[in-house]
Amino acid sequence: MSCRIKRTRFQSFVDDAEPEKAKERLDALRAWMRAEKVDAFVLPRSDAWQNEYLRACDERLKWLTGFTGSAGLLVVLAKGAALFVDGRYTIQARQQVRGDLFEILQVPHVKPQDWLAERLEASARVVFDPWLMTKGQAGRWRKALKKRGAAFEPVWTNPVDALWADRPPEPDTPIFLQPESLAGRSVSEKLKDVKRALAERQATHALITLTDSISWLFNIRGRDIPHTPVVLAFALVPLQGPARLFIAPQKVPDDMQKALAGHVEILAPEMLKTAIASLPGEARVLIDPAHAAEALYLWLEEAGVSVVEGEDPCLMPKACKTEAEQEGMRAAHMRDGVALCRFLAWLEEAAARGEVDEIDAVAKLEAFRIETAEALGSALFDISFDTISGAGPNGAIVHYRVTCDTVRPLKPGSLYLVDSGGQYRDGTTDVTRTVFIGPPDLTPRPEQKFHFTLVLKGMIALSRIRFPEGTTGAQLDGLARQPLWQHGLDYDHGTGHGVGAFLSVHEGPQRISRGGDVALRPGMITSNEPGYYREGHYGIRIENLILCRKAERREGEERAMLSFETLTLAPIDRRLIEPSLLSAEERAWLDAYHAHVARVILPLLEELGDTSAQEWLKKACAPL
Repeated sequence: MSCRIKRTRFQSFVDDAEPEKAKERLDALRAWMRAEKVDAFVLPRSDAWQNEYLRACDERLKWLTGFTGSAGLLVVLAKGAALFVDGRYTIQARQQVRGDLFEILQVPHVKPQDWLAERLEASARVVFDPWLMTKGQAGRWRKALKKRGAAFEPVWTNPVDALWADRPPEPDTPIFLQPESLAGRSVSEKLKDVKRALAERQATHALITLTDSISWLFNIRGRDIPHTPVVLAFALVPLQGPARLFIAPQKVPDDMQKALAGHVEILAPEMLKTAIASLPGEARVLIDPAHAAEALYLWLEEAGVSVVEGEDPCLMPKACKTEAEQEGMRAAHMRDGVALCRFLAWLEEAAARGEVDEIDAVAKLEAFRIETAEALGSALFDISFDTISGAGPNGAIVHYRVTCDTVRPLKPGSLYLVDSGGQYRDGTTDVTRTVFIGPPDLTPRPEQKFHFTLVLKGMIALSRIRFPEGTTGAQLDGLARQPLWQHGLDYDHGTGHGVGAFLSVHEGPQRISRGGDVALRPGMITSNEPGYYREGHYGIRIENLILCRKAERREGEERAMLSFETLTLAPIDRRLIEPSLLSAEERAWLDAYHAHVARVILPLLEELGDTSAQEWLKKACAPL
């Protein structure tokens, strides 16, 4: 199928990965390894801030292998190389990466450190870029390889950068202010909290490295990374005096200089090492080992200052949204819900006629988001990630990204999965809907309805749950999986991730997953997205964002309870539901949810004068 649309305002469909050049690039890397007497090179997909979404100039793994997923790690030896990915990307990696050059292995079933240790001589030299690993990650590698007698050494110039002749330049866009009316708290208030945490931990300074923490702390935003409005910078916050923000000065316009004056001193990024080296000998620097690059630890060690390891002091207050942020997220979801409903109404008619492919759908959804936001008085800043638009078997690729080479038509009788989101100045959205393609007289197959309803049951279970304070995401994760488990089914991703307020669509520390060890607190926003993926046939995922809040006390209850408020406002495809599989409580929840969606969205559709979407929404939200 020809690619009529190569780019929308926010998303490209041209895959610039070049797997056909992988062999010559791998040969060049191995030539460097021989010259430097290196036995193995370890390359994670990462950057100096440990971001999930990267600038084009930091996509080293993609350049070397052709793999475009958001998580992966490559190990290269003189003979042989392995790409390690998690369960979300096994299918994608096999499709994108040359199997004759790279072995594809899934973590955690295979640990990269152990795999490499088994293939090394006792005196082997393994190198890595210390900016691309945290101290904890580097420590695990060092420990595993030490057992083998192999060295794990940092190299300060990444060999890929030297080989990458046409490496894109670093973006140089100015930062801007997130107003206090949307943030809910001032910079001075947030800095007082950080300094209070420093005093509690008997530290003199905090070295803040997470980009969303820095953006949150100083109420600033930027366009350094596609779709994620964070600022790439480092910050050093002392117990006494102003904080120091290490960022290219040309990215801080005069109005921002004035806004930050009195709270923050702006310094060039190359001054960070000097600032660390200039700390007094009695300094005690708080740093988060889970997020800070190994390079920063090496600088601190060289400076001879004491390190206080502890959680980033911005993590928890950032995760627990202010009332202003909660209201902003609700408002953003209302506008986003209108755009989604207009899109789903259009899709039902156009796709049934066989007129839509995966790229058409992405472009139309983005256009509806742009048009709807502007009509309702709040422009769309960006999408919150590249839209996942998977028809038929492409829907079974968990983080599939449609390109001109992979695009498929939406065929009658098939399932279509669309996972998308918007970045608005008052909030971030992330929503997935799976819909049946076909005219009204075409009925889904029994197995499609069966699998869809099992996923829906899991989503409803998590939406309805009441739980005591102190409950972690790991304790809730099984609720969403239980209906699938009853039939020997499961999915290889977490059930929910944290979401920022006009920040990263993936935000910690909370998550609903097997590894989610952080207790959920009021104000935290997470996704609720169980799924099922039948390779070669279809994928199913239903995703809403949910806000943790205090539950109303019921008569006879002895403990304070928490519950979830659903923020997402979009119908769930009733054609794919098998009602006999739902309990009375589940049916009641679904009917109440659809009634709420109609109550909120219909007046806004009326305001826009979209009569066709109004009629569609009334039918889509009818009681089951």
